[in-house]
Amino acid sequence: MPPGKKHKNDVGVLERKAQALTFSPPSDSIEERSRRVSPRTRSRSQKVDATSTDGEAQVNAADPKRRNTRRKYGGGGTTTADAAAVDMATGAQPSGLPAKPRGSAPKSYTADSDIIMEAVVKVFCVHTEPNYSLPWQRKRQYSSSSSGFVLPGRRILTNAHCVDHYTQVKVKRRGSDVKHVASVLSVGTECDIALLTVEDDKFWDGVEPVVFGQLPQLQDAVTVVGYPIGGDTMSVTSGVVSRIEVTAYMHGSSELLGIQIDAAINSGNSGGPAFNDAGECVGIAFQSLKHEDAENIGYIIPTPVIEHFLTDYARHGRYTGFPCLGVEWQKMENPDLRAALKMQPDQKGVLIRRVEPTSAVSEVLRQNDVLMSFDGVGIANDGTVPFRSGERISFSYLVSNKYTGEEAELVVLHEGKQRTVRVSLRAAVRLVPFHIRGLPPSYLIVAGLVFTTVTVPYLRSEYGKEYDFDAPVKLLDKMMHGMASHADEQVVVLSQVLASDVNTGYEDICNTQVVALNNAPIKNLADLAAKVDACTDSFLCLDLDYNQKVVLDTAKAKAATPDILAVHCISNDRSSDLVKSTPPVASSKMDGQSTEVPSDKKDKLSKARKRGRPVTAY
Repeated sequence: MPPGKKHKNDVGVLERKAQALTFSPPSDSIEERSRRVSPRTRSRSQKVDATSTDGEAQVNAADPKRRNTRRKYGGGGTTTADAAAVDMATGAQPSGLPAKPRGSAPKSYTADSDIIMEAVVKVFCVHTEPNYSLPWQRKRQYSSSSSGFVLPGRRILTNAHCVDHYTQVKVKRRGSDVKHVASVLSVGTECDIALLTVEDDKFWDGVEPVVFGQLPQLQDAVTVVGYPIGGDTMSVTSGVVSRIEVTAYMHGSSELLGIQIDAAINSGNSGGPAFNDAGECVGIAFQSLKHEDAENIGYIIPTPVIEHFLTDYARHGRYTGFPCLGVEWQKMENPDLRAALKMQPDQKGVLIRRVEPTSAVSEVLRQNDVLMSFDGVGIANDGTVPFRSGERISFSYLVSNKYTGEEAELVVLHEGKQRTVRVSLRAAVRLVPFHIRGLPPSYLIVAGLVFTTVTVPYLRSEYGKEYDFDAPVKLLDKMMHGMASHADEQVVVLSQVLASDVNTGYEDICNTQVVALNNAPIKNLADLAAKVDACTDSFLCLDLDYNQKVVLDTAKAKAATPDILAVHCISNDRSSDLVKSTPPVASSKMDGQSTEVPSDKKDKLSKARKRGRPVTAY
């Protein structure tokens, strides 16, 4: 049945169902619920900074009664820099796996050295988020504080979610009382990294940039430095590396290489560096796991991901994202399945279930092909490849080692015949994008009928944090499994009806997809706007999902629109991107978002959502 009339969200209910993965920047808006944690024994003698927690980490305990949220599935792993010139320009070092340090840190550099502490800054941001339910408006602005650190070349690294929908960004050095205005150079949404700079020369006086270190080993000691809630001065927490694997990045709704640590990461720690014993930066704090059965599980972005972001920016002057294959695959651990696809006993690989029509591999891969290797690395039947000694990792990690536009060599088994193909990788095109990359939402108003495009922020705005339970099933299906047939395809919906005499009888229609106008299929919102403007028929006949119809007199509908806009204090009947008559291609694109997700993983994720399985992001 079609979606019913929207009901106002109960703020209290939404707060009780807060996400387990919580972002750190809006530290002023997060209620602090602290409990004491036993001291962590360190492997080395260290004198903790006077502003540290003296071994007792303050953490936000998850409410046992709170319904926790889930991890989102998504794309690739990590990648590395490969050009010395780029490294010099960005301060990143050449890396493979493990990463090679750009140079040994001076002996005076330790995890508690004042020199490296001076490189950690506090980031202040004023956010103004779009109102996706009323796309001609913006929400009330709010402020947040987070952390960052200085790189060579007068650059500052922090998290993307720390400057999400920013209107003003300021930074302050340790011990200073002056906030300096910062400019945002680039934002990597899926890897949750942002690059800033400060024009004021005084800010850079006497500051030493951090030095990147190698990808750490398990049980290596790490020290997280930042400005979390609980005070205004710098805080230091310590722990060890617990796990290294492809991890869900909550802000980017993607999957990249991540490092799990047991040091406390609280709201406000986001963007702060994690140092090893030698004082080298091995990652950026960005999220933590909040669950009644978990304690002190935090995550940092490792140096290979950081280097990919910096190198990508240096090469293109902007962030282009992580590439993906654009396929859905499943494991081939069942021997009968392998036999049915004519695989030899010594052959291994994964089954290609679906191929994105917009992906580069759509020209060389077909449904029921077996992907056996990527760039010469054999893929196991469970979809993993060798990582380090005694470790395996998802093969999506190999895909994300590439940059957009680079070629990859694939070995494919098609109907029992093995062949080798080369493809040029590019970022994925999402039918329902997870982000709109800082752009305002698109909308069109005709006779009080408000049309917009479906995005994850829109669903969250309409149905709250539990949108994947409450949103219409057909929209959720398009979000989870829909594939765009062309790069600018969008899901256009009739969002709501602003009641008026001209649209009597349609007031209860909301969030229903628009299929066609006067029997002409709708490709995107710009296409709908063009068709409405060019319509010379007596009636505007809209075909909606669930076989609903909306019919309006064309002349009356266009004549009534200005008066309806005036009543609701709306300045324009459409967003600026539609005035220019250019389809908002960027809003349908999630750069770097990989979609090669096995069906069994999607099923597990779906079940985890229904159980309220928690995962945390700061």
